[in-house]
Amino acid sequence: MHPGTILFCGDPHGQWQHIIDAALQTNARAVILLGDLEPARPLHIELEAIWDRVWFIHGNHDTDSEDTFANVWHPELAERHIHGRVVTLPCGTRIAGLGGVFRGAVWYPKNTRPPHYRNREEHTRKTPRQDRWQGSAHLKHWSSIYPDEVDQLSALQADILITHEAPGYHAYGFEVLDTLARRMGVHTTVHGHQHDNIDSSAHWDAQGFRSFGVGLRGVMVVDGLA
Repeated sequence: MHPGTILFCGDPHGQWQHIIDAALQTNARAVILLGDLEPARPLHIELEAIWDRVWFIHGNHDTDSEDTFANVWHPELAERHIHGRVVTLPCGTRIAGLGGVFRGAVWYPKNTRPPHYRNREEHTRKTPRQDRWQGSAHLKHWSSIYPDEVDQLSALQADILITHEAPGYHAYGFEVLDTLARRMGVHTTVHGHQHDNIDSSAHWDAQGFRSFGVGLRGVMVVDGLA
């Protein structure tokens, strides 16, 4: 690591000091969190020492409880939560985010069946009122990926796509994320969730982009992004 790098941080699951230390030691210009945050306090408080350089997406465990949800979807975090959009870092790098996971109750692209719901609004309308959470579909589905979210991202352009799920190179990954990456014109994807860091370089030419996974509580610098 060297000064001015972009750090990609694998699922912290409530642990922060290693991220803070790495960011301060490297003078990182951006710290990108790949989901499964599970902060005990609102995320901007947990990472107060480096908050000015933090961006993040959510993971499936960030909807395990109402308290965790509140600490990740806190109103003061909205500007740094990049799920479903593209942000341009001060260095000019454009990063797109897709948080959450594919769930069969909503959409599981490995199946041939069509999605049950295109978006959360449709899901909510078809959920009995007594089963809704705060006027929406069940709490856990705030970390489910809906087809419309992928379609909306695919109309945008970026340099890097961060996802919680892995793309197709991974045994537990999804080819739909490869298609998304190519449509967005990204040169690099980085994901968490699987808690591993597999060398996928043999797939890069066929994919059309570089792909990296970051392990459990890992911190990675991707070559060529410094």
